[in-house]
Amino acid sequence: MVKYIYFSLLFLGLVAPAQPEEADHAIHSELRTLLSGIETAINTENFADLKPYFHTKVRVTTVNQNTIFSLDEIDSYFADWFGEGGYLQSLHMTLTPDALTELYHNKTMGIVRGSGIEKYKLIDGRAFDLNTRWTATLLKSDDGKWKVLSLHLGTNFYDNPIFHESRKSLTNLGILGTFVGLLIGLLIGFFLWRKKV
Repeated sequence: MVKYIYFSLLFLGLVAPAQPEEADHAIHSELRTLLSGIETAINTENFADLKPYFHTKVRVTTVNQNTIFSLDEIDSYFADWFGEGGYLQSLHMTLTPDALTELYHNKTMGIVRGSGIEKYKLIDGRAFDLNTRWTATLLKSDDGKWKVLSLHLGTNFYDNPIFHESRKSLTNLGILGTFVGLLIGLLIGFFLWRKKV
């Protein structure tokens, strides 16, 4: 009778079917916490908080194709963006994995890839949203915690707001140049005609 009632409620959509627990749930839960911690540190501009999430032999290629080879370089990288003479007011990053991390070497190493949205606000007030792709290699360190060993971020060179704005500026400059060229040509023609008259 109880089973009949359950299946009736399930059919009516009043209860959710039991979900099988994902394989290696504890590992993937820890990795989700790691990703969330990285996002929080960046979005709150607490860049020093990033270090515990990265391996001491970290290798990062950033979205602007700079490279980071040590934990100390993480601080200097963001100082260039936000420090004196920097060009960013704020950065908000959302990273979404495509799927669960693929685990290797007795579940001590993992590879994960996904998409991201990086929202940049520049010092001059302009704002850009970049759609990115990323791939990370994760390693279980000696203290038993997962760390990012390598990370590569990239964006579509031909389809991003910075490229579109640059192309628009070049188009506007081309139109302006053509107009100025025609104006100069007309003025020269006018003065030559005046000389003949």
